[in-house]
Amino acid sequence: METLLFPLLILLLFIPIFLSGRKQRRQMQETQRLQAALEVGDVVTTTSGLRATVVDASYEDTIDLEIADGVVTTWLRAAVRDKVDTTPDDASELTGDDVIPSAPAEPTSPSLEKNTDATPTGGAASNGTAGTSTNGTAGSTDDDAQTGGTPGSRN
Repeated sequence: METLLFPLLILLLFIPIFLSGRKQRRQMQETQRLQAALEVGDVVTTTSGLRATVVDASYEDTIDLEIADGVVTTWLRAAVRDKVDTTPDDASELTGDDVIPSAPAEPTSPSLEKNTDATPTGGAASNGTAGTSTNGTAGSTDDDAQTGGTPGSRN
């Protein structure tokens, strides 16, 4: 029994390695076929994530891609990851009567305006006087008194 256990264990370890190698080889062949079959007008994505249109595919190793209006660059064919499907899937299902739902309204953010109430918004000061400065004006701070009463200025 022990003599069959070791070869069986080795066989179980090599089966996933063998299968993953086949899958990777198949993907590589498919990518090479795609790169060889590129034609003018195809929209492609490069390995760096750039989306462009093929404008010249007459060379064996390189292709010319238009990345913006009038901007053509030369790339290796191996840099093309995949071909982009330019036909929208849902466009054929929409009719003139269909209404595309709009995004929900954003919640209103809290106002940043200064509170003009006579009641101070902060907690009680350590000396027991809530919101009063040394000059005795309610709702202002010592910094306001020093800068001539302009709130928020730190000159």
